[in-house]
Amino acid sequence: MTQNVDDSAAVDAALQQFRDMLANDGYLLTWSKSGEDQVVVQVEAGPDACADCLVPQPVMEAIMSEALEATPYRLDHVVLPAGEH
Repeated sequence: MTQNVDDSAAVDAALQQFRDMLANDGYLLTWSKSGEDQVVVQVEAGPDACADCLVPQPVMEAIMSEALEATPYRLDHVVLPAGEH
C-alpha cells in the first residue's frame, strides 16, 4: 500500500485535536508510518512542557488507537519523552 496525500490528510485530521491539546501543554505531536498500515505517534517535550500533563503511555496509546480508527492506519505504538511512561 502506498501512502497517498488523502491518507496522510486523514491521519493529520484524526490527530489534530490531540496535537492542539498537547501543544497547549508544551508538547509536539508528530507521526510517521512504521509499516504498510501502521503509524508511530511521537510526543516530544518542548522547553516549557508540563511534565505532569501527559497521561500514562497505555492511556495515550488507547486514545491514539481510537483516534486512528477513522483512517486506513492503526497505531503501532506511541513514543513519549524519556521518563514519561
